[in-house]
Amino acid sequence: MAKLSVSVIGRNEERNLVRCLESVKWADELVYVDCGSSDSSVDVASGYKARVFRRENDFNINVNKQFGLQQCSGDWILYLDPDEEVTPGLALELKDKAGGKYDFSAFYIPRRNFYFGRWLKHGGKYPDLQLRFFKKGAAAFPCRNIHEKLEVRGRIDKTENALNHYPYQSVDGMLGKMGSYSMRKSLEYKRSGYVPGFSKPLRRFVVNYILKAGFLDGREGLTAALADVMNENLARLKYMEKPGL
Repeated sequence: MAKLSVSVIGRNEERNLVRCLESVKWADELVYVDCGSSDSSVDVASGYKARVFRRENDFNINVNKQFGLQQCSGDWILYLDPDEEVTPGLALELKDKAGGKYDFSAFYIPRRNFYFGRWLKHGGKYPDLQLRFFKKGAAAFPCRNIHEKLEVRGRIDKTENALNHYPYQSVDGMLGKMGSYSMRKSLEYKRSGYVPGFSKPLRRFVVNYILKAGFLDGREGLTAALADVMNENLARLKYMEKPGL
């Protein structure tokens, strides 16, 4: 019978980890890579009998993601972020795919994004396909930049069931993530030589909120669209502060 591993990395994610790990406690193996947490993240992961590894918090988070994948011993691997949750239907489907005879090396998983408790169905927030489930040895992060996806050898399919994602559940959490995300994005601009323009945040708002009907998700849809604009603009401003770094 095929063995299924789940890999998670995190830093100061004690609140999210409980929900995340509870949703995958059925897995044959849990691997958690802690990236310099000062809260009880390690204790939470240990409470779910995860194999815990400690690493420095790398600018390119894919370095630690790849490290976590390399520690997995399962025939199939599922990568999760701490603010994600596997639904019961998805759990059953992943078990079926791991144990069945499928001619695929990896699977995209639809992701439902919840902003302040509401699932956003428009504005480019769904299905938000994520390449997360794959045969061991068939996929890896190249670790060249922070926006890269897994590179897969072989055919890729898609699951029917979705993954839940809770990026913004409080104002403080939203502001904290904006600061971290925009800093990483501005540093990536500097490393790659890309010069961000003033119009990009505005274009993103028009596309997501109007053309992709984000307005149909009510005030949460507007919040999501404005958060995307703020992320882009903060990254541009941080780049402009020290463009030569």
